[in-house]
Amino acid sequence: MIRRVDIGLGPDKGRLGDPTPLGLIGLAIACGALTPIAFGLSVTPSALMTAAVFAILFGAGCQLLSGLMNFVNKNAFGGTIFTAFSFLWMVNGWSLYSLAKGEVPDHTVGLATEIVMIVIFVVLTYGFGFFSRLLFYFLLDIDLLFACRIIKSVTHTTAMDIPIAVLTVFMGGIALWLAFATMINPVANRQLFPIGGPYFFAAKRESFDWKIRFNLFDLLYKHWRTNAFRPMPYEQLKTAMKAAIGDKDIDPDLHYLQDFGYAVLETKSDDPHAIVSVRLNAQGVDLHEQIVFKKYDFGV
Repeated sequence: MIRRVDIGLGPDKGRLGDPTPLGLIGLAIACGALTPIAFGLSVTPSALMTAAVFAILFGAGCQLLSGLMNFVNKNAFGGTIFTAFSFLWMVNGWSLYSLAKGEVPDHTVGLATEIVMIVIFVVLTYGFGFFSRLLFYFLLDIDLLFACRIIKSVTHTTAMDIPIAVLTVFMGGIALWLAFATMINPVANRQLFPIGGPYFFAAKRESFDWKIRFNLFDLLYKHWRTNAFRPMPYEQLKTAMKAAIGDKDIDPDLHYLQDFGYAVLETKSDDPHAIVSVRLNAQGVDLHEQIVFKKYDFGV
């Protein structure tokens, strides 16, 4: 009988799948629809109307779904940026539709909202720098895009048309790369689409040190593989732990693992705190195999 050890995933249990690729692919498709218009290759009413449909369905629809799903998954960053961007793409779709009908959206209102948006995205750019370099560049591209649009709105120059078009293409390309990285890298189990490490690092704060417990499990599991459930002498374990992580007190963690039901300790008859030998029990072995070897994934 196979019995899965509950490793306490807590509120993440049964959550939705990662919705990030959906939002990114929708964004990439919407950017693709805007590209001919941005470069001035096709600005007919029919082209504007077609781009409006893609902007609303993919740019707005996919990102709105992705944003709401991210909020369900307790991802505030993803939920905020996808949801906010989805409504922006609704406005883009409405603007394209209006232009196709011969109506020009109000210039002053558009400029005011773009100034607010660039402030928002500049701050988010800094925040995403803590995740990966490519995410940082992705948000930086959006910042530059808004900056070019604001300059064009203020100066009424056409010099910003090509930079806006190029930045739109880059935005779609980076979005597609990030989507592929999110979907393909975990399946291939390697970085086929690298996204780089973080640009910034958060200030260090006191956190749980997994080294002691991880190495305890690793050493005891290896002992179990060669000695079954014969206990490992405490001094032998202590020497091996010292070689692995230095001279640290392992007794509190050993007693914790015993109380939690993952290890069996043999102590001196006259001193219950003096450990003589240690071994993992069946539940401890199962936990280690589940965490390290993904025992219950069954290749799915």
